[in-house]
Amino acid sequence: MTKRIAVAGKGGTGKTTLSALLVRYLIENKPGKDILTVDADANANFNEALGVEVEETIGTILEDTKDPKAVPSGMTKDVFIEYRLSRAMIEEDAFDLIVMGNPEGPGCYCYPNDLLKRYLEKLSKNYDFMVIDNEAGLEHLSRRLIPSIDLLIVTSDPTARGIRSAGRVKDIVEKVNLEVAKMGLVINRSRDGEVDSLAGEIEKTGLELLGEVPQDFVVGEYDLDAKPLLKLPDDSKAVQGSQKLFESILI
Repeated sequence: MTKRIAVAGKGGTGKTTLSALLVRYLIENKPGKDILTVDADANANFNEALGVEVEETIGTILEDTKDPKAVPSGMTKDVFIEYRLSRAMIEEDAFDLIVMGNPEGPGCYCYPNDLLKRYLEKLSKNYDFMVIDNEAGLEHLSRRLIPSIDLLIVTSDPTARGIRSAGRVKDIVEKVNLEVAKMGLVINRSRDGEVDSLAGEIEKTGLELLGEVPQDFVVGEYDLDAKPLLKLPDDSKAVQGSQKLFESILI
């Protein structure tokens, strides 16, 4: 059975970094398991953290379905969309990646969205783990394009403002009745004593504190040089902290 893990949080709280660290953990600690990664953030950069290039997003495919001329003669729209979806899949040795993107044109996307939902449901069954990097608004999840979530990790930086934003993500989940089995908070880029000082703000959100990932300047250096975070050294503070975190929550 596929274990679906989604990461969400406002921009700048390190959710894509945490998603990449999760993929790294699964590759190293769950050998032989099939991993599907999904970039569901409108500001798509999960691929950069994973070190792969993207040529096509699902958003562009949905846009093309609005143009009747885009569908080759003799091919139904259903077949055309499924063909394009299969082409959009990026296959690596250790994981596969789909970038959702967002359609930008006017009009209703109900039909292609319904087809996309069925495709993703069928696709996800072929994997042991599904790691989804979301935007704070959880658009793709709220539209039910991705099946129910086993674990939703909400990220925050070690600030009261960030914690409150994480609490709003929880509110969105409850408002749109998302199927989430477990949800919790992870503090990124933490330093000694900061999480303890935020205990009051964390309690107000109603989110369970799953753990923290310490501040690591090596991550910043990798981002600056556009190096994939999967290549972070084993002694990186972020790698060691995330290993401890995922060992505790992925039992």
